[in-house]
Amino acid sequence: MEKLSGKRVAFLVTNGFEQVELTEPLNAVKEAGGTAEIVSLSKDDIQGMNHDEKGDTFAVDRVIDDVSADDYHGLVLPGGVQNPDTLRTDAKAVQFVRDFFSQHKPVAAICHGPWLLVEADVVKDRQLTSFPSIKTDILNAGGNWLDDEVVVDNGLTTSRNPDDLPAFCKKVVEELREGKHERQTT
Repeated sequence: MEKLSGKRVAFLVTNGFEQVELTEPLNAVKEAGGTAEIVSLSKDDIQGMNHDEKGDTFAVDRVIDDVSADDYHGLVLPGGVQNPDTLRTDAKAVQFVRDFFSQHKPVAAICHGPWLLVEADVVKDRQLTSFPSIKTDILNAGGNWLDDEVVVDNGLTTSRNPDDLPAFCKKVVEELREGKHERQTT
């Protein structure tokens, strides 16, 4: 894998995230030499899920109140149903996501993670994928939903579910290595 030495990556998560959708990309970033930090709504440990069963708990590195997109080279949004549904109701979390887009930094979201992208109003005219149940939300927000393993649109990497994690992790590292992506307008 390409090296991410010197790159800091935020993983924005809260309770109810799909555990493997955090751990595999987080490990991929670390294995590529990057620094991965779990950012959440509070300093309390967060509860992972293995589908509908409780998984492990994870320590939070930074709280949303104490970070900005300026602190990071990229952002990863794991899925799970409860996780993005809770995050999209937090104004600071939504603004944090929006700031990565305004700074043209790589963002990755998997499964239900794109719900947060819809809330941040950053999917219009972009190609992306997600868990099929939020396809309509993406379409209604002006996005172009594709049923592909991984979709990359100018630094935005998305995938559908845990089965897509190998391709997702590879593209996440690649996009982070490339850095900022200036969005072309036509």
